Amino acid sequence: MSFLDNLENNLKALESRDEKDPVTLKREQERRDAERDAARLRAPYAEALKKSAFTGELLTHCRALSHEMRGDAQRVLVQFTWLGEILRLDAKTKRLELIPTADGIVAVYSEDGAEIKRVRVDVGKADAAALAREWLTGRSAG
Repeated sequence: MSFLDNLENNLKALESRDEKDPVTLKREQERRDAERDAARLRAPYAEALKKSAFTGELLTHCRALSHEMRGDAQRVLVQFTWLGEILRLDAKTKRLELIPTADGIVAVYSEDGAEIKRVRVDVGKADAAALAREWLTGRSAG
């Protein structure tokens, strides 16, 4: 028997022993249950983020503002990406992520890869134009 065959057999034996370990099985089941419960609590907010008028308005206002912004005589390109339940908006070094949580939707502002702030967003009441302006220009309404 070669060294690699022996090593492979040892690894398979360890894996099968771990699979039968009741403590490991219980820990894995608890982890799966916690993930399922967290997803169920996030679901209404994730659905609201994907289907609300607020999201469409936010994307429209970001697009309009990006055309108005002139950095180095060029428009600012705003890229929108869905990462599962998360809506990510990128514009040069700025990033805004709208993240559904069990408590609502959180907007995470980042610049140059560093988080600047987090705010809760109620997509039923929030002003999409104000959020877009604050993220892209750093100025709030008023």
